[in-house]
Amino acid sequence: MTLTCEQLLQKHPQAWQQATVHPFLQQCHSGIIQTRQFNTWLVQDYLFVLELTRLFARGLANAPPAHFDVLLGGLSAIKEELNWFQTKATERQLELNAERQLTCQAYCEYMYSIAEMPYPVQATAIWAIEFAYNQAWQLPGAMPEPYAEFANRWGSPEFTEYVKDLEREADEALQAASEATRHQAESAFLKIASLEKDFWQMAFEEGRGEKGRGDALTQGKK
Repeated sequence: MTLTCEQLLQKHPQAWQQATVHPFLQQCHSGIIQTRQFNTWLVQDYLFVLELTRLFARGLANAPPAHFDVLLGGLSAIKEELNWFQTKATERQLELNAERQLTCQAYCEYMYSIAEMPYPVQATAIWAIEFAYNQAWQLPGAMPEPYAEFANRWGSPEFTEYVKDLEREADEALQAASEATRHQAESAFLKIASLEKDFWQMAFEEGRGEKGRGDALTQGKK
């Protein structure tokens, strides 16, 4: 019995919807997200991407040579992304040398644990993580400024094509995987969907009691 990324999406639509549709993103779309909420997401996502870099490196170490180009391209993009996060943090006067919140810590620890899993599981996890952002930032529709820059980064046609390449490689890896490894890959997909949901909620809960219209352009404390 085979397993593909598309089958995972079809089998677990509710879990995936919760990973990619959230009030945090909807409030970005409506322009009412609060500064503290958005800045919390930005700092914690930077810390998440640091560990994602290591996951890509571990995946590359186990990948067949035919998959090198896409993974190396992903690592190159992550390098640029980390620099971009630093620029955004400077604009908002945020300190990126912060502690991980518990949700971010749990996600990073899970990514670290994937290093001990077979390559088909790693390939599925990398695809799921990148596809989650690709969809999450597109589904609400066109974002207003200043959030359009963030939506365009992960929702662009170029990023979408890159995610399709990751899906193709994950499908190839899963095709040759054992039944036990396919079960691991499905479990990883569900775990990532849950962690994505929790990550949005972590940022959304920050400052929800504050009054007033959000404005991520406002300089100040996170």
